[in-house]
Amino acid sequence: MACLISLPHEILHNVFAEADPVDMASLACTCRAFHGFIQKNRCLFKKLYLKTFDPRIREAGDKEPAWEELLPRLVKLQKILDSSDQNTKRPNLEYVADNVADLLRNTSSEAQHPFNVAFLAELFQQPANAELFLCNSSLYERAKKEGRSPSATKAEQQLSAKLHCLYGVPILYPKRTTCKPVYPYATSKVYDLRQYTEKTFWGPFIDDGSQDVDWEKVEAIMVVLGHNLQIFSDRTNGVFKPIWIDPFSGATPDSYRSPSLPVPEEPPLPLDFIDPYNITGTWMRVVCFLDYTELFSYNFSSAPPPSDEPREPLDTGEAIRLIIMNLKATKLEQPGPTDGQTLPIVHFTGTSRSMHASWDPNSNSTIRGTVRLTPEGEIRWTTFSVYHGEERWRSEGIQIGGRNSARGVFGNWFDKDFDPQGPAGPTALWKISDRYTETS
Repeated sequence: MACLISLPHEILHNVFAEADPVDMASLACTCRAFHGFIQKNRCLFKKLYLKTFDPRIREAGDKEPAWEELLPRLVKLQKILDSSDQNTKRPNLEYVADNVADLLRNTSSEAQHPFNVAFLAELFQQPANAELFLCNSSLYERAKKEGRSPSATKAEQQLSAKLHCLYGVPILYPKRTTCKPVYPYATSKVYDLRQYTEKTFWGPFIDDGSQDVDWEKVEAIMVVLGHNLQIFSDRTNGVFKPIWIDPFSGATPDSYRSPSLPVPEEPPLPLDFIDPYNITGTWMRVVCFLDYTELFSYNFSSAPPPSDEPREPLDTGEAIRLIIMNLKATKLEQPGPTDGQTLPIVHFTGTSRSMHASWDPNSNSTIRGTVRLTPEGEIRWTTFSVYHGEERWRSEGIQIGGRNSARGVFGNWFDKDFDPQGPAGPTALWKISDRYTETS
């Protein structure tokens, strides 16, 4: 040991830089010399951080990150998720949620296989982590068998739902033996027309007018769409490939990459019109809906439950439409007083056509809409479907993972006049190409 201690600091630095970050705390406790060398050694912590995680996202003028603080936080995250003790995991939902979100915000948009995504995906392969951190919202509480009391506060339920949405693989059948399939409970939330109010903007937002995201609504939308897309993929014998199967994939800013185009792309936009949301191109959209008679009966055939209680589970069949949208950013304007102030509002127009039901008059239309930043910092999409010059349907959604994320936008569609009797339902859209085709 005396020989190692006596090494020049440059060599000792290189030796310690090969250690596992998890072992640094133990090394620092070995002796006073090691403790003095490791403690607040920003250069060493930086090297250890960057061999395990993606470089931090930094704007021009940002200070050097405090690597000696960042790395121990993520080591603690790893230890929590690696622990086999549920009593160690359970009180740390907020810590896990905050640090997962921070890692995803700081994931490299250049790497094909980002370190941060691989790190999180491996840790959440453990069934105990999925159960405790991803399946703790009110959706899964409702699906628990009777006689089990709630185990999370409302704030914790929102955090768990957000984690599940970032994870991105809908958990339709929880591993725990005390939980029923969650699809009927998600459907009951998505098609409960009481959820569609002026203060929620008829979208996946908290019912207080703040535009803050209601992650439990987004989670229910993801589960319903995931269930229907899985059925659709099975019925096409794999012609339509399964989506949302890779944990945390696409849930990061600027994670979308267009496939190589066989023809030259459009000329770049003028410098005074740079779209930060990367709207222009081809998008896939999925829309699900109930038969209107069933939707009406579910909501109005009997007295509703109290406003703070959900409707009964709804296990039924839904219709599904897959739609190709051709969108182009057309105008940029400054944010208004109720918007986030660091990004502009971008308007877009385009067309939509059904992939498998061209006879359906509701599947082919022109499209217009806006993308903006909410005060909370989420990316909000508003679309209008226009038929023969008249708006008919509207949608509100949020882009999971931030601007230009590959995961896409999840939200609700509804009557453009906000009819309290519907129809309404879930929708999602995600970009598949930067290619835009002009239409007459």
